Amino acid sequence: MGVVEGALIYSNLLALLALGLTLTYMTTAVPNFAQGSFAVFGSYIALTLLRLFGIHPYKSLPIAFVLGGLLGAGSYLLILKPLIRRGANVVTLMIATLALDLILLGFRGIYAGILGKITRQPCEMFMFSYLVKPVFGVPDILLVSSLVIVLTLLGLFFLLYKTKFGIALRASVENPMLSEIMGVDVEKTRLFSWFLSGALASMAGVLLPFKQEIVPATAELVIVSIFASSIVGGLSSIAGAILGGYIVGMSESLITYYLSVVTGNAGLLVYGKVVSLVIIVVTLLVAPRGLAGIRWRKVIRWRSGR
Repeated sequence: MGVVEGALIYSNLLALLALGLTLTYMTTAVPNFAQGSFAVFGSYIALTLLRLFGIHPYKSLPIAFVLGGLLGAGSYLLILKPLIRRGANVVTLMIATLALDLILLGFRGIYAGILGKITRQPCEMFMFSYLVKPVFGVPDILLVSSLVIVLTLLGLFFLLYKTKFGIALRASVENPMLSEIMGVDVEKTRLFSWFLSGALASMAGVLLPFKQEIVPATAELVIVSIFASSIVGGLSSIAGAILGGYIVGMSESLITYYLSVVTGNAGLLVYGKVVSLVIIVVTLLVAPRGLAGIRWRKVIRWRSGR
């Protein structure tokens, strides 16, 4: 798999993950630190179906979508909703998602051990790279991940702009209090956003082992890139999340690769998350609201006036 192809695959998956994170932030104003765990949950769903039933990971995408969505919705109903009702602030809710992430990490470790004993194959560390096949001269995972992101965007566009529920969802994001007065069930829109966030993350998780090695603690690494993508694009912008996913994904992959080539040190490849951390710091210093928060017309007018 070529470097650019690998970068595109990773960017597709980051865009999906950042999109889910942005959806929950827009509806509940909670930075979800468990988003990476939702993704690795999908990875283990795919591994389980592959090892126990011989189901190819691509075919497990619909199952991961549903189960991941239930995990996201359940997390909201059991943890966040009760805290919101008690008047918990954003910091408390954020810490709750961090606690959820650590709980899920523990369960993943236990489950990996149990699955390994059942299948008599190692499950604490795995990849699906051996399943990749060329299609029209490119890896099939590149085509599948691109198709998933395109279908997701088309489905989301149709939902938000062509259905009554989508209009209600956008209204609840813009002004929850006014939406409730107008009869919009804001609670239902929040629950749906968490379902969709978990579903998208789980689908991305199914495809993630085609790109990188998965261990129970992978979530704690990938969450850095997810937050970087959402922060770069703007935490309150769906389009920004997609754009941020590609910026961070391509930067993280290509910068570390070319630095390793220039320095002759292949070990630099494992420090890709440093690129994401630098991007977060620079974005917060230069454009705290991300790309979506920049007044581009004003910037264009200022440049054209020079």
